[in-house]
Amino acid sequence: MEAPRLKIKYNEDIKKNLMSSFNYKSSMQIPKLQKICINQGVGAAVADKKLIDSAITEMTAIAGQKAIATYSKKDISNFKLRKGMPIGVRVTLRGDRMYEFLDRLIAVSLPRTRDFRGIANKGFDGRGNYTLGVKEQIIFPEIDIDKVNKIGGMDITFVTSAETNDESRALLKEFGMPFQKNKNEEE
Repeated sequence: MEAPRLKIKYNEDIKKNLMSSFNYKSSMQIPKLQKICINQGVGAAVADKKLIDSAITEMTAIAGQKAIATYSKKDISNFKLRKGMPIGVRVTLRGDRMYEFLDRLIAVSLPRTRDFRGIANKGFDGRGNYTLGVKEQIIFPEIDIDKVNKIGGMDITFVTSAETNDESRALLKEFGMPFQKNKNEEE
């Protein structure tokens, strides 16, 4: 089996570009993508348990890896929520599956978003991680729109080994993430 396209691109091109632009002393300082975490909250699952099963099926199709349910940690009476009830779905991708998902996200899914003008620059957490919110799961080609019973969004978190937001942004930009252009930034 051949290595994913973006993994090859990282090893051949991206490392060199980051090394030259940030002047690292060692190749071990070059930031890399460690994992991609995909989370989907299914608040309506409190009333309808079948929503969790369909969310797990959809997330598994999107990620190419089995998704698991997340459970509430405490009781919240206003939401009719009991401790231990399933309220969401998540999956963590590493290695080749992570690169394949990133490739599909950049090349196919994000361009299918309605009124897409790039992803926001404000999703960085200060430690080199980036979180992207997707409003509809139907932007992924793996999802059959006719079988979707409830349209829901999800959060996709890119965990990198970068120390700063600038390093993380440069890494993700090298992978091809379509960040919005700032008004003072020209390319």
